[in-house]
Amino acid sequence: MITCFIRYHIDPTKKAQFEEYARNWGQAIPRCGADLLGYFTPHEGSTTLAYGVYSIENLATYEAYRARLSADPIGQENYAFAMREKFILREDRTFLKLASTPHGKLIGFEGEHQ
Repeated sequence: MITCFIRYHIDPTKKAQFEEYARNWGQAIPRCGADLLGYFTPHEGSTTLAYGVYSIENLATYEAYRARLSADPIGQENYAFAMREKFILREDRTFLKLASTPHGKLIGFEGEHQ
């Protein structure tokens, strides 16, 4: 499993448009085959950074997912909405693999209470 982190630089005066964009992906992304963790908008600190996070099996699965997403009616409208409203100034994708185990399940430590 890999997780895609999308870092957006958004126009801070168009945060509401980005939130609409995020809600639209909330419908389309799971339907097209990815496990969406969510979209995150600025709250404190930076007013221009936002994130989208989802997981998918592997890069081959990602390619098929992207094809479905670009053919999806909500996906097509959301792409057009972003181009028309210009609230996304920059978008970067990074694919990462989980390197740690769940923190609540420590195994093999002496003195561990079960």
